[in-house]
Amino acid sequence: MSKLDTLWYTRCPVPTPVGIAVQLGWIEDEFKRDGIKLGSIRDSADASVRASHFDHKLDHSFRQGGSVPAIWARAAGRQTRLIGLTWTDEAQVILARPESKIRTIKDLKGRRLGIATRPNDIIDFWKATTLRAYLATLGLEGLTEKDVELVEIPRVETSFENPRGLTGQGPGADQLLEVKALQEGRVDVIFHKGSRGLEVAHAIGANIVFDVWNHPDPRARANNHSPRTLTVDAALVDSHPGVVARVLRRVLEAGQWAEEHPAEARAYVARETGSDERWVEAAYGRDLHKHLKTDLEESSIAALADFTDFLADRGFLPERFDVRAWIDARPLAAARKAAASAARTEASSSRVGVRT
Repeated sequence: MSKLDTLWYTRCPVPTPVGIAVQLGWIEDEFKRDGIKLGSIRDSADASVRASHFDHKLDHSFRQGGSVPAIWARAAGRQTRLIGLTWTDEAQVILARPESKIRTIKDLKGRRLGIATRPNDIIDFWKATTLRAYLATLGLEGLTEKDVELVEIPRVETSFENPRGLTGQGPGADQLLEVKALQEGRVDVIFHKGSRGLEVAHAIGANIVFDVWNHPDPRARANNHSPRTLTVDAALVDSHPGVVARVLRRVLEAGQWAEEHPAEARAYVARETGSDERWVEAAYGRDLHKHLKTDLEESSIAALADFTDFLADRGFLPERFDVRAWIDARPLAAARKAAASAARTEASSSRVGVRT
């Protein structure tokens, strides 16, 4: 068994139970007595370490966030395991200029749909996210990509060259590029999501043509953000299964804590995303605190498999793979068992205390 002195983690600047557990200090506290340090991939000063946020190449690491990089890493041959999924619906808005006559999905026919791209990134997750949202929207009115013009808006800088690109602080380069293209009339609509997307819409007074959150088919809503994947490198699971189960137990507890502390959970998500709480509530719903659980529900697995097929069909993945074979349910089962045992012990102690 390899020695474990540093446990690496990363999460996206979005609502995740891993993010809450980290902010609460629970994961760091969990391993202090073992002498295991907790290292943040996203906050590292080393660009090669930050790159693992996307390619998952760092040993002894776990990741929760947008699914596209995790899917790509597995398709590229990185030996990882999928140990949990979190489904948190969020705003996925298609925006037009305030003076535009584009008001409905039908009005998109013949229009120029802007797509911010990252041609120099390991995986162009934003292009995949945007394309998925556009196609899901067009399909509601029987339209396809042949009925519109997809206009790429490239960003040269990679996400991991600049640490700020991996945080939720300040407007993202994609947002600024797309907004500029929209305001200059080079495209007719752009796409954004989450609390930052609603902030952009408000700032430029944009018309929200459609919010994919309102799509009636849950699979069509599946995208980079839902379900969010919790993955670990396979070697960590094989060599230190107890460590992985302990991490996952803390993540499960963070989801439960969020449900019991809605106001605090919303504040934590606001810090993660770099957004005001009002935009967090607008983008993720007033019941956000109820949707930060981690599980392996069949509905989420099926949606992830469908999204993975979409990525493969569209050429975003180097190889196809079986999503169900990627899943390792043992850590979740072990974490749940440990949590149930702890709950029984606590209940027993409480009863003894009452009798005394």
